[in-house]
Amino acid sequence: MEARMTHPVSVLPDALKALLDLSRAIRAGGLDETTAGLVELRASQLNGCSVCVDLHAGDLRKNGESDERLFGVAAWRESPYFSDAERAALALTEAATLLPHPGEPVPDEVWAEAAKHFDERRLAALVLDIASINLWNRLNVTIKEPVGNWTG
Repeated sequence: MEARMTHPVSVLPDALKALLDLSRAIRAGGLDETTAGLVELRASQLNGCSVCVDLHAGDLRKNGESDERLFGVAAWRESPYFSDAERAALALTEAATLLPHPGEPVPDEVWAEAAKHFDERRLAALVLDIASINLWNRLNVTIKEPVGNWTG
């Protein structure tokens, strides 16, 4: 596969800088790396972003995550490998990624469960992380960025 164009953040380097600054701010928000990686992997699966699935699964594996947990992300509701906090983050990821869907876009019960597990600062980081990975997914899918081609 060949990308349709040079990656937009390479064409507009100030955009890359802004997104990297956003990523640093999210990481400073206190959301643990494992939860962030799981969220990024799940959103990428939902959006069909092979670049990000490959990247985030690889990062999680490098950080010691088991194959069972990596494979289980796609079916996290039925998988025994995730904590209640991780499940709440994954549910919020799905609700915020699969817009629009019937009913309230992010149901109150999904929000309440996430808010039970994350203080306001970490919840802000989680919401921004979900939005950020969705942006990266949409960029990569739109231009058909191939796995292994990303250089930043």
